[in-house]
Amino acid sequence: MFETLTGRLNQVFDQLRRRGKLSVADVDAAMRDVRLALLEADVHYGVVKEFVARVRERAVGAEVSKALNPGQQIIKIVNEELIATLGEPAPLKLSGPRPHLLLLVGLQGSGKTTAAGKLAQLLRSRGERVMLVAGDPYRPAAVRQLQTLGERLDIPVHTESGVKPPDLAARAVTKAKNGGFDVVIVDTAGRSQLDDELMNELRAIVAMVPPAETLLVVDAMIGQEALHVAEGFRAAVPLTGLIMAKMDGDARGGAAISIRSVTGVPIKFLGTGEKLDALEVYNPERLASRILGMGDVLGLIEKAEAAFDAKAAQEQAKRLSSGEFTLENLAEMMRSSKKMGPLSQMLEMLPGSMGQAARNVQPQDVERQFKMTEAIINSMTLEERRQPDILNARRRRRIASGSGTQVQEVNRLMKQFREMQRLFKNLQKTGGHFGKLSAGRGLSRLFS
Repeated sequence: MFETLTGRLNQVFDQLRRRGKLSVADVDAAMRDVRLALLEADVHYGVVKEFVARVRERAVGAEVSKALNPGQQIIKIVNEELIATLGEPAPLKLSGPRPHLLLLVGLQGSGKTTAAGKLAQLLRSRGERVMLVAGDPYRPAAVRQLQTLGERLDIPVHTESGVKPPDLAARAVTKAKNGGFDVVIVDTAGRSQLDDELMNELRAIVAMVPPAETLLVVDAMIGQEALHVAEGFRAAVPLTGLIMAKMDGDARGGAAISIRSVTGVPIKFLGTGEKLDALEVYNPERLASRILGMGDVLGLIEKAEAAFDAKAAQEQAKRLSSGEFTLENLAEMMRSSKKMGPLSQMLEMLPGSMGQAARNVQPQDVERQFKMTEAIINSMTLEERRQPDILNARRRRRIASGSGTQVQEVNRLMKQFREMQRLFKNLQKTGGHFGKLSAGRGLSRLFS
C-alpha cells in the first residue's frame, strides 16, 4: 500500500536532504512536488490544499531557518502534519453490559463478510467470546461464506432463514447473552449502490438493538468514491468507525488519508491481505511512518510476537546474540517468517535503506527469491547446513543441480548468508526484540 506515494515523497525528501540551506523558492518547489504526489495518490483535493498550506507555513518559519538540518526539519513537519491529517486513533468501544453488538455495514463487494471474520479472529485473540450473525438473507452465498469462515475459525455463526434482519439481530443478541458471549458481529446486507431500502433496513436494526459500534467497511481500491460512500451511510445511520478493506491492493491509498478529514468518521482497522489475520488496528503515527518510507518497526514486532513461538524466539535470539548462525538457523527463520504474512509486506515495514530496497522489488520477485533460497538450503545435507564452510565447488554444483538453480545463485546465497552473519554479530547489543527484529532485518539481505 502507498507504494506510489512513498516513492514520490522520498524523491522530494532526497532533494531536500542534499541542500545545506533552504530558500523560500526551494520550499515552494518541494511543496509543489508534494502536492502532485498526494493528488496522484488520489488524496482529496481539499485535504491536499490544507495539508500543503500548513506544511509550507511552518517550513518557511523560524523552526526551519534556525535548524541545523533544514531538510530533515521539513520532513519532520510533513510527518507531524500527516499524522494530524490521518486523525487520532479510535479503539473499539467495548465497555458496558455484554454482549456488545458490532454492526458491519457497506456496499456489496466491499469485503464486509471477510472483514467480519477478520474482526472475529482479532477479538478472540484478545480473549473475547465472539458470535457471528449472517444478516444478509438476500444473498445465500453471503450466508454460506460467513458459515465457512466460522468453521475455519471455530466461531459460531447464527443464521435463521425467513427472519428479517432486525429480528435476526435481536434474537442473536438474546442467544449470545444466554450463552455467555462477549461480542456479537452482524454482517448486514449490501447493495451495489446506496438506496432507501438498504438504509431503512439498517435504521430498523439500529432501532431494535442499538449497537456498541456501527462500522462501515469501505473498499480502498475505489479511491475517492469511498468518501461519497462514507458520507451516504453516515447520513442514514450513526457511524462510529471505518474499516478500510483491501489496502494491500491499492498502491496509492489516498482514500485512507482523505476519509477522516472529509467525513469526520475515524478509521479503526485496515485490511492488509486476504488471510484472516490480515487486519491491523489503525495507528496514524505508524501509518504516517510507512507512507514516508520510515518503516513500522513496532508493527513488525507485533506481527513477530503473534507469529513466533515465545520459547523458540528466545532460543533463536540466544543463538544469534552469541554469534552462532548457520544455514539451518536461516531455514528455521524463513519458516517462522512465513507465519507473519506476505514477505514483501514484512520487509516494507523495515526502516531506512532496507525497507526502501524491499519496496524497489516486485512482490512476486520477493516470493520467488524466497522459494529459491528454500530450495537451495533443502538440497544441502544436514552437515552442510550446520557447517557452511565445507561447501566447496563440487558440493555447490551438486546443490545447484538438486535445487534446479545455477551455481551462481548458490554462490550469491552464500555471499548474502555471510553478510547476515556479520549483521547479527553487530546486533549483539540490541537486546529486547533481538531475535524477532533481526530476523526481519537479516532476511532483507536476501533481497537487497
